[in-house]
Amino acid sequence: MNKVKLGSQGAVVSRMGLGCMGMSEFYGQRDDTESVATLLRALDLGVTFLDTADTYGFGDNEELVGKAIKSRRNEVFLATKFANVRARDNPKSWSINGKPEYVRQACDASLKRLGVDHIDLYYQHRVDPNTPIEDTVGAMAELVKAGKVRYLGLSEASPRTIRRAHKIHPITALQSEYSLWTRDVEAEILPTLRELGIGFVPFSPLGRGFFTGTIKREELASTDSRATVYPRFADGAFDKNLVLVDRLRAIADKKGVTAGQLALAWVLAQGEDVVPIPGTKRRKYLEENAAAAEIKLTPTDVAEIEAAVPKSDIVGERYTEAMMKSVDK
Repeated sequence: MNKVKLGSQGAVVSRMGLGCMGMSEFYGQRDDTESVATLLRALDLGVTFLDTADTYGFGDNEELVGKAIKSRRNEVFLATKFANVRARDNPKSWSINGKPEYVRQACDASLKRLGVDHIDLYYQHRVDPNTPIEDTVGAMAELVKAGKVRYLGLSEASPRTIRRAHKIHPITALQSEYSLWTRDVEAEILPTLRELGIGFVPFSPLGRGFFTGTIKREELASTDSRATVYPRFADGAFDKNLVLVDRLRAIADKKGVTAGQLALAWVLAQGEDVVPIPGTKRRKYLEENAAAAEIKLTPTDVAEIEAAVPKSDIVGERYTEAMMKSVDK
């Protein structure tokens, strides 16, 4: 796996990362043994950019990642996040906290769970509308000075917020959803990032696994959030969106790759400043995803893929109306 610069502040990461969220929550049953094996296999493959957050599994995901990488910490570029506040005894209730005192508390708690002395990339998971971004990033900058954090990031932030934050302390990366069926960032956010020298880290580059073509709605477990909270997986939308996967698979078959690999290759083709973090908890899919980094697409290929999956044909919003309220505008 090749390495690339992430942003303009000196960070260097693997060309593709690994999103760890689903190992602990949201996408069906946990299997910590397989998840640890997947994390270690990722490092063997050179996928060393690992992404977690304090809210995934109520901290369990950080603990899982920390234990898995303990003997190989020097190989890992470790990213985690703060700001989404949830309670284990009331998992559906959550709030956003970007207050400076909470930033410090959250960082210390993450360091302890991860079992590390520093975090390579620390993101504000969601922008707190009740706390000026200058105050939040100011507190994050103090963590850099203290040696607890190396680089700063934001997630799901608007161009205006990104600019305000970047004036307080250089932002290394923005993380937001981006895939063939979620391309909102192309209009304003990507141009803003490139103007400021900020890297882009797309989460869900496979459309929450949809573009692998392996998901069957009736087989989604009751513990899988895709069955309940994502409109594109809902009855009526799922089958219509599946037509897009069929079109993508037809192109992939001609190239001798899977639909998921082609979808990932399309994201990678958007530029070396775009570093996707497809998530998985199984070695099989990790290896398939990593192989996508070897697929080279021509401009003609990219145009063919985009014609097969036009934005106008996507059915359903990416989040429910309530969830969209957490996205900074």
